[in-house]
Amino acid sequence: MKRHIPNFITLLNVFCGCVATVFAVLNQLELAAVFVCLGILFDFFDGLAARVLDVRSELGLQLDSLADVITSGVVPGIVMFQLLGMSMSGGWNVDMSAQASDATFWVGLKVAPLPFFGFLITMASAYRLAKFNIDANQTSSFIGLPTPANTLLIISLPLILIYQNNDLLNGIILNQWFLIAMTILSAVLLNSNIKLFALKFKNWNFQDNALRYIFIIISLVLLVTFRFLAVPIIIAFYIVSSVISKSSNG
Repeated sequence: MKRHIPNFITLLNVFCGCVATVFAVLNQLELAAVFVCLGILFDFFDGLAARVLDVRSELGLQLDSLADVITSGVVPGIVMFQLLGMSMSGGWNVDMSAQASDATFWVGLKVAPLPFFGFLITMASAYRLAKFNIDANQTSSFIGLPTPANTLLIISLPLILIYQNNDLLNGIILNQWFLIAMTILSAVLLNSNIKLFALKFKNWNFQDNALRYIFIIISLVLLVTFRFLAVPIIIAFYIVSSVISKSSNG
């Protein structure tokens, strides 16, 4: 019976990803973000449950990546699709059929092609997850940005728009070239060769986990101080601290 517990938790991640997908398509990006975060929590706890119960399996590994393709692949792609659409119309609610003056349309279709560029994130996420499944070198660390971290980065953008309400930030985030650059950067980071530390604690000893504890403490301080704007800062800090740590150790 216990061997099914981690897989059931993973399936809860699948459910959250499906719900988040629906809300993202409906452009209700706040609710999409809520279910993405729930899905990422389930993604963390399924691995933890498998280790605690000692029931890790090949099925669980494959199922975990399939769940992540939805929650941390499809959803951020749709979110970027919506953001690119908003950058074209200048408004929160996107009417794709009313943008003839803003974009070149595909022949016979009343759909602007630019927003579909956001699905580069989905493609890059799927490729990264496939590589992860066959890479034995990513047990205690990651090579490339993990898909959940990348997803948090992408979904933070509409939350900054909603809750930070800063004209400068809004202008940057709704700039087409910024969003295109973010999409490309996201795809590159997901499949880069940068070695990043994992937040997996084998014990609670501070000396063995100093970098992890420092990262968590600084991240909490940043979240309290900058709210959703802290997320891109935390991702940048995660990458920089990993590179510095690897350089000092090697």
